[in-house]
Amino acid sequence: MFKLGLTGGIGSGKSTVSKLLAKWGATVIDADQLARQLTEPGGLGIKPVTEAFGAEVIDATGAMDRRRMREIVFADKAARTRLEQILHPLIGSAADRAAALATGRYIVFEIPLLVESGRWKDRVNRVCVVDCDVDTQISRVQARSGLSVSAIQEILAAQATREDRLLVADDVILNDISVPIGYLTEQTSALHEIWCALADRS
Repeated sequence: MFKLGLTGGIGSGKSTVSKLLAKWGATVIDADQLARQLTEPGGLGIKPVTEAFGAEVIDATGAMDRRRMREIVFADKAARTRLEQILHPLIGSAADRAAALATGRYIVFEIPLLVESGRWKDRVNRVCVVDCDVDTQISRVQARSGLSVSAIQEILAAQATREDRLLVADDVILNDISVPIGYLTEQTSALHEIWCALADRS
């Protein structure tokens, strides 16, 4: 089955695009959602995360304390690498299991860290980047999360640059703050038709 890697920085609008594609018949597999499932109480990620970081990163429910873990990994690059080494293979395996059950026109892997992880480029047939400028990212993330500008800038600094993402893109959807939702839908629809045609040939 044809596999699309969908990526973009925080606040770029990846989820808006993936919801449109799901509505139009694609099977969407969201890496962030898989990561949350893996770090919920009893999830496959809980034991190795606890062994690597200690009980302080597990909350009272038995889930990974995402806020505490975020503080740790943004302050310590080695800790971030360690967490990625634990979770990325588990996410990959979970994504493969979900893909094996897919019944859509094609599969969309929504992968925020597609460029950074280096694990996904060879697993997909094509990469689409949802692109916007940094000011747009900061504005959107502030509006939905209430994080400070400095906290958002820390997150941005830990992600691939806009330029790095565009280098791996086969397709680009522009979603700056000036782009009306109608044009975002129009861009996505045009690419969806192309991906359906590629899926029919694969």
